[in-house]
Amino acid sequence: MGMHEYLKSLSDLEMINRAPGYFKFEQHNVAAHSFKVTQAAQMLGDIEEAAGNEIDWRSLYEKALNHDYTERFIGDIKTPVKYATPELRSMLAKVDRSLTENFIQTEIPAEYQAAYERRLGEGKDNSLEGKILSVADKVDLMYESFGEIQKGNPEPVYMDIYKSSLEAIMNFKQMASVQYFLKKILPELLKDNATSNSQQLAIITTQIIQK
Repeated sequence: MGMHEYLKSLSDLEMINRAPGYFKFEQHNVAAHSFKVTQAAQMLGDIEEAAGNEIDWRSLYEKALNHDYTERFIGDIKTPVKYATPELRSMLAKVDRSLTENFIQTEIPAEYQAAYERRLGEGKDNSLEGKILSVADKVDLMYESFGEIQKGNPEPVYMDIYKSSLEAIMNFKQMASVQYFLKKILPELLKDNATSNSQQLAIITTQIIQK
């Protein structure tokens, strides 16, 4: 038992499109999302470190790079469906864990199984690295939805995704990296939006931040 199936499975992540079922001008897949989240997490980690916080960089990179690997088993389920009820969310998490455990036990050599149990487990925990991952994930989702809004996508779901992503980021507003994002990056994003939705987007952003 080598690592062939694991290496082969990396290509599967390129075939899983995000936000399935909605019209998109630009397709995004799970592999690209994982790379972007890792880059965003790296940036946020730099900001936290500059603010005097200690970063476990190995943990951060492992969490970010692998956070959606297990979607190769069940795909990217629509967010409204995934979070429809706590019971459904719990059931999906249970299936995800079961399939991940089976994959590790059958395809990963015994001497590396502990490492992949760590890497493929739930990364969004209460550690600073877990919180950075949570923010980085939503930052990329915000930018994906913003890109569709900017292109004039008529699907209202992208405005909803933008709103829910920013609301989720605000749950971590005490973090230095989130304060930086809100003060330095978000204003630049809004300035970059020269569309008919610019005023609506600015109003939604202001309302969420001022809550």
